[in-house]
Amino acid sequence: MYAVIKTGGKQYRVTTGLKLKVEQIPADVGAEVTLDQILMVGEGESVKIGAPFLAGATVKCTVLSHGRHDKVKIFKMRRRKHYQKHQGHRQNYTELRIDSIVA
Repeated sequence: MYAVIKTGGKQYRVTTGLKLKVEQIPADVGAEVTLDQILMVGEGESVKIGAPFLAGATVKCTVLSHGRHDKVKIFKMRRRKHYQKHQGHRQNYTELRIDSIVA
């Protein structure tokens, strides 16, 4: 069984037991989180599609850790104008383990 969930403005295809890094969720490490924005659930040939979300469908997850991704370097330059700008960004994330999918 798999599901397509929406969290942090992004969509992910998840299955039971999958480890996933998503946008930061305010929850403690070891806490159980229930995601209720389920777009689609599929099992074999049968597929249920929401409009936009499936009513009653949930995905239960466990928070494994919080962290920050690798640094992304931003460099802006205007040629011949003596303008250079260096900038860096590290995005926060939450690592989840998918425990169960309830359709």
